[in-house]
Amino acid sequence: MLHAQTSQQSKSQKDQRDWTQATDKELIAHVLERYHVRHREQLPELIALAKKVERVHAEHPDVPTGLAAHLTNMLQELESHMQKEERILFPMILRGQKAMAVGPISVMESEHIQHMEALQKMLMLAHQLQMPEAACNSWRTLYEGVGELRDDLMEHIRLENEFLFKDSTNSAEHMCCGGCGGR
Repeated sequence: MLHAQTSQQSKSQKDQRDWTQATDKELIAHVLERYHVRHREQLPELIALAKKVERVHAEHPDVPTGLAAHLTNMLQELESHMQKEERILFPMILRGQKAMAVGPISVMESEHIQHMEALQKMLMLAHQLQMPEAACNSWRTLYEGVGELRDDLMEHIRLENEFLFKDSTNSAEHMCCGGCGGR
């Protein structure tokens, strides 16, 4: 498992680019294609696997009891979050209205904190991804997928907070519409 995590981390490091040079349009396209699509694929798969592992291994002391329910809640929360980005925030940014998006960005950043807390609970329910020695393939696949979800969601949040949102929340000129000349 450690090898799989190291391999995944190396892969994600190789996939990274210098996002400081990217336009908002490029970054939004990447977030939508790489993360929104992927989260919508991976969470239902992980929920099904978690239900199976919890059912088949219900008597095992290390079974990740409650993981399926938690992943279901995460799916609902993430879907709501991604819909807000896709329908409200990203179109505002793409129309050049980033300065007016301070409110929606603040909401997204607050939700990012909640997503990070949900990831911590997910890892706690999954025993920090430590599998029993005799774990079946489904259990192994589940924990590998949970690790991948953790890595993907953390990178998704980092890209938005550190690159897409940073210009809009740190300067006074972005706190108003500019009609007053910034006075």
